[in-house]
Amino acid sequence: MGRRTGVRKTSASSIQVDFTYKGMRCREKIKIKPTKANLAWAERRRGEVLNAIERGTFVYSEFFPDSKNAKLLSPIGHTRTVGQALDLYLQSAKTELQRSTWLDYKNSVRNKLQPAFGSISLSQLTRAEIKAWVSTQDVTVKRIANVLLPLRATLADATADGLITLNPLYGWTPKKKAGREVKESVDPFTPEEIKDILDAAPDTLRNMFQLAFWTGVRTSELIALRWEDFDGTSLHIRRASVRQRIKPPKTSAGVRTVKLLAPALEAIKGQKPHTFLMQEWVFLNPDGGPWLDDQQLRKGAWTPALERAGVRYRHPYMMRHTYASMMVSAGENMAWIAAQMGHRDTSMVARVYGQWIPEADPSAGEKAERLWR
Repeated sequence: MGRRTGVRKTSASSIQVDFTYKGMRCREKIKIKPTKANLAWAERRRGEVLNAIERGTFVYSEFFPDSKNAKLLSPIGHTRTVGQALDLYLQSAKTELQRSTWLDYKNSVRNKLQPAFGSISLSQLTRAEIKAWVSTQDVTVKRIANVLLPLRATLADATADGLITLNPLYGWTPKKKAGREVKESVDPFTPEEIKDILDAAPDTLRNMFQLAFWTGVRTSELIALRWEDFDGTSLHIRRASVRQRIKPPKTSAGVRTVKLLAPALEAIKGQKPHTFLMQEWVFLNPDGGPWLDDQQLRKGAWTPALERAGVRYRHPYMMRHTYASMMVSAGENMAWIAAQMGHRDTSMVARVYGQWIPEADPSAGEKAERLWR
């Protein structure tokens, strides 16, 4: 038998494989008895290593996972986990994203992505695994897409940096489950429930809730109102308070002037004795400071008010839905409603609140007919 190249017996229970990788001489032990058959197998294994090195596809950890050289000489994508990569992305993105967006990403990473994929190495994460996880999430496609955003950015960065050769999310977006798309339920409060809520709330909170019910402003816009935004008949929506940060409204259409109907005007005037002399925030929290965010409002004022009123719980945003459904069911002009609520056009109003559009007036069209007679 001829002498074997790069393979030799090192003990009664191991064989050493010798090769050069990245200019470094590597000697790896394989814990098998050095029998004739095993030595032949080790030589073939060494040949596979040399072929992979020549092709540029060699990954140290795949051939010798227990070797100290695996971490030193393997591409980072084979040793860095998805969880570690997500942490690095959050760290780098903190100064690039708006604080509210970054906090949403952090929430998705900590509560969803790291528990699902954190222990998997970057190079081993597959689209099939992501799709399998997505299929278990009973939320809207939009919500899933939002949760995946930090993972998508992390994988894109890893691909650009050469840590992985294939991005499993590239060219793929979650699809709607047949018959299972979850839609936000619009469940407005009844006039009786509105009365019970307002009656159960202290004066300043009553004013705030009444204004919300009769203007449809977003909760984040409501708590960011300043007295300079009130001109006697209207509110000028210029800002929102999101995650303890003051920022512009959600969309460009959100910067708007809201006409105050009689109940809304009554609420804003009723608030004057409480905060007008301070010439700053219209509504203050029970401690006398500005509301930090809608979560503080929900926990500190809204939920207790509903409990005292004995009204079935719905989140504070339902005050906005209640306003819209009231306006639509009353037959108000759809374009006016959209403008009041800060939508670019009527499509959102018609799609979300279409069920409250009143039946066509039997006399509809008669005005036009008379013009042409």
